[in-house]
Amino acid sequence: MERAADILIIEDDPSINEVVCAHLERRGYRCRQAFSGTEGLMLLREERPDVVVTDLMLPGIPGEEIVRSIREADGELPIVVISARITAADKIMLLTAGADDYLTKPFDLDELHARIDAQLRHRRTRGNAGGDATAGTREAERPRRVLVFQTWELDPDGRVFCVDGEEVALTRTEFNILELLMGRPQKVFTKQELFELAWGEPYSVEDSTVNVHVSNLRRKLKPTGTDGYLQTVWGMGYKLHNA
Repeated sequence: MERAADILIIEDDPSINEVVCAHLERRGYRCRQAFSGTEGLMLLREERPDVVVTDLMLPGIPGEEIVRSIREADGELPIVVISARITAADKIMLLTAGADDYLTKPFDLDELHARIDAQLRHRRTRGNAGGDATAGTREAERPRRVLVFQTWELDPDGRVFCVDGEEVALTRTEFNILELLMGRPQKVFTKQELFELAWGEPYSVEDSTVNVHVSNLRRKLKPTGTDGYLQTVWGMGYKLHNA
């Protein structure tokens, strides 16, 4: 029997924290509750959850620092932010810090459940390397597929990305975007294609999520001198460029 997914809820408003916890537990999740940023980080160190749901305006340690701390230690752990702050600048800041998704308050509990479930599906898809022991043996015997583009090397199975042999730390979403681009280096991917393939969710026309993650990738790649490999095709999307 598959174990219940563990959700860490970091929210200082007791009424919101309790109603989110009750709603998710009714749907089969196991929830742990923190009512400050400091308590949230303490619980994170004690036991790694499957998804973190966090507010931004928290006593002790603010939510932005929690997101950054998680991303520095773990590029794979899904983070869903719930916040009353709704400006485009807030959204860009969250995605730049490493959040995977966000909902603005007041939010629908069923929508939060759907967002969490989507993050768990993405994680299971990535982690489903073989199934039974026989499949695992077949996988071990199969030559490892490594994607190469100029000085980039990306190992989809090991989830490692290197430039000139030096590993570059990426978030889960950044890795997914590069895996798509390197898998078909001559193709121009529209923002809709990148979003729906990397996130597995329908794309919203006004969504700037892809732009923010590509900008983050360029920033991380700039010290390697390879940020120019990511080419913007104006009016269409992105592709790799033989810079």
